[in-house]
Amino acid sequence: MSSDRNALIADFLRAAGWGDANRSPLPGDASSRRYEKLSLDGNRAVLMDAAPERSAGGYADIAKLADGRMVAFTSICQALTQRGFSAPKIIAADLDAGLLLSEDLGDSLVARVLESEPALEREIYMAAMDTLGAIYRSSFSRAQPSFGQVWDIRDYDAEALQAEVDLMAQWYLPYKDIVLTPDQKAGWAEIWKGIFKSLNKHAPGLVLRDFHAENIFWLPEREATSAIGLIDFQDALLGHPAYDVVSLIEDARRDVDSDLAAPLIERFCAAAKIENDDSFAAAYAAIGAQRNAKILGIFVRLARRDNKPAYLDLLPRVEAHFARNLAHPVMAGLRAFLKDLS
Repeated sequence: MSSDRNALIADFLRAAGWGDANRSPLPGDASSRRYEKLSLDGNRAVLMDAAPERSAGGYADIAKLADGRMVAFTSICQALTQRGFSAPKIIAADLDAGLLLSEDLGDSLVARVLESEPALEREIYMAAMDTLGAIYRSSFSRAQPSFGQVWDIRDYDAEALQAEVDLMAQWYLPYKDIVLTPDQKAGWAEIWKGIFKSLNKHAPGLVLRDFHAENIFWLPEREATSAIGLIDFQDALLGHPAYDVVSLIEDARRDVDSDLAAPLIERFCAAAKIENDDSFAAAYAAIGAQRNAKILGIFVRLARRDNKPAYLDLLPRVEAHFARNLAHPVMAGLRAFLKDLS
């Protein structure tokens, strides 16, 4: 990090009254964002450093990613906290500089909690379904104001869904020594176009888009749907309600008790007031296949392009999720297509 960036952060913290705080870095993720934990006079906060470095269109725009725009995070964050959900409360923000100081939700990431207390899995995941159901039932306007700017929540449309599954064709299939011909690429796109039609039977809701055990906190001291702490939602879109349910149950980083899947889906549908019928099961399989196809592509890309080979260790779990998604009748066309490639 440059000395100019360090000076900018120091000035930002001083203006927020946190200039004398003790600062310690937090581990990074697959993004370019950087985090620090701050402590001052018994109070705690988190600094997000997301230097504005927007790419020039391309995949990020088609897939409807926030692409480093801080207003995307702060607007969704404020919309969630205004509705009683446990997103971090914002202490100070400089959107143009890409700096944010917010509430520290603590150290109780669900993934860490379950490492030490696995018996809590059902309780925590049921609470998460209640939170997702409540988010789905909440109304979110497209235009969300935040610190003098406005962020427009966009649709998780077929174009964005297709751009994501194409990552599987671009990265994962070649990793398996399969390169699609132009005709096969056209067939691939046509099959997915048909699959996405199964998502039209349910009204869209706010999809946080990265809702899993490494991105949510267990806050049992808080009541009802605020017992789940929320982060990493800057790419939120208006999309199918099954998406975040799939994201949690079909976690790429940890095994969820397979006997929990059906009760969790039932709990979500009850909380969201959606009928848990064949159309929802088809949509769940479709969005599960879409999400897992995307993850397979992203993990190979992270390993091959970004020199992060550890992501390859996660492939077997995601491959197993994807195989289960393919077993649903709505996926018959894709199942046959992939079988012909092997």
